[in-house]
Amino acid sequence: MPMTAQILQASILIVDDQAANVQLLQQLLIDAGYAHVTSTMKPEDVSALHQTHSYDLILLDLQMPVMDGFEVMASLKDEIRDDYLPVIVLTAQPGHKLRALQAGAKDFISKPFDLIEVKTRIHNMLEVRLLYKKLSNYNKELEDAVAERTAELRESEARYRSLIELASDWYWEQDEFGRFVKVSGPVLEMLGMQADPALDQDKPLQGGGWDEEEREALRRTIAARQPFLDFIFHRKNPDESQQSFKVSGEPMFNRNSRFIGYRGIGIELATKG
Repeated sequence: MPMTAQILQASILIVDDQAANVQLLQQLLIDAGYAHVTSTMKPEDVSALHQTHSYDLILLDLQMPVMDGFEVMASLKDEIRDDYLPVIVLTAQPGHKLRALQAGAKDFISKPFDLIEVKTRIHNMLEVRLLYKKLSNYNKELEDAVAERTAELRESEARYRSLIELASDWYWEQDEFGRFVKVSGPVLEMLGMQADPALDQDKPLQGGGWDEEEREALRRTIAARQPFLDFIFHRKNPDESQQSFKVSGEPMFNRNSRFIGYRGIGIELATKG
C-alpha cells in the first residue's frame, strides 16, 4: 500500500473540551480523506482509550479541566509501553510549546487554527509515525528470525552431537593448552591419559604401550593446528594383545580466528590377542 494511502488509514484521536474545536478538526480530517478519526472531550479517558486502540496520532489540547494536556501525556508515558508518544498538542499559549515538547509531545499546532498548517503538520507527523512503526516491526521480525535461527542451530548441534556419539566410541574436546574439557566415552583410557586434579591437566599414563612414532606424528599434526581424518594408531597391552584405533579431529577457532582447541571422534578398530 502506498505511503499516502497508509497515512489516510491511520487512527487519530482528537482530545479537546471544546465541542467547536473537536467538530472543526474532525470535519477537516474527514474532508482530507482520513478514514479513522474519533474524539473525546474527557481527557481522563485518553490513556485507557490509547491502550485499547493504539492510536497513530493523538491531537491533544493543553488547557482542559479535570486533567490538562501535560497530565494526560504523563499518564500516557506511565502506562503505555510504546516509547514513542504520538502526540501533537493544541495550544494558544506560545510559552507552553517548549514545555510540551519537553514533556514528550512530537509537535504542536497553534490556536486559532491555520487549516493548511493543521493538515501539513498532521500529515508529516503520521508519515514519521508510520515509518517508526515499520522500523519497530522490522526490528521485531529480525529479533524473532535470529532467535528462531539460534534455536535451529542449537537443535542441529544437539543432533550432531548425538549422531557423533552413536557413530563413534568416543568424542572429545580439548582447550588451547591440550587439556581435555569435554569427554564422551572411554577416550582418556584409550588415549592412555588420566586426569590429574592436583595439576588440573592431563598427563600420559606410564607404560601405555603406544607406538611412539604414530603418537609423534599425531602430536605434530596437532601442534600445526591441522585437521586429521581417520588417523590410525596402535597400542600393545601388557598381555601382548594389540589394540587399533582410528581417530579424526579438527582445530577450533573463535570469531577472532584465535585457536581455542581441538575436537574429535574415534573408534576402536580391533583387538588382537
